[in-house]
Amino acid sequence: MRVLLDECVDWRLSREIPEHEVKTAHQMGWTTIKNGELPALAAEHFDVFITVDRNLAFQQNITTLPIAVIVLRAQRNRLGDLRSLVPNLLVAIAKIKPRTIEWVGAK
Repeated sequence: MRVLLDECVDWRLSREIPEHEVKTAHQMGWTTIKNGELPALAAEHFDVFITVDRNLAFQQNITTLPIAVIVLRAQRNRLGDLRSLVPNLLVAIAKIKPRTIEWVGAK
């Protein structure tokens, strides 16, 4: 899978997803792209978009885009907190379908 990590996700998390092609918004030069535009742009190049932005699901109509979105829910957006979600994240990446949103982590 081609995976894009949102700018708000620690780039080091990409090391925890070695079996997929993972890029960050920064690596793509998309740090100036507004959140409203980023999923549509990502859909042109990636299969999965990973974010910690819990509002994205309410601000965007993901069902209109040919990309899957995974929202990570951790206590903080620190690598240590996100690492605990990796086993469930890998399962979510493997089973997610385009035009859907999957939540990984505690509510």
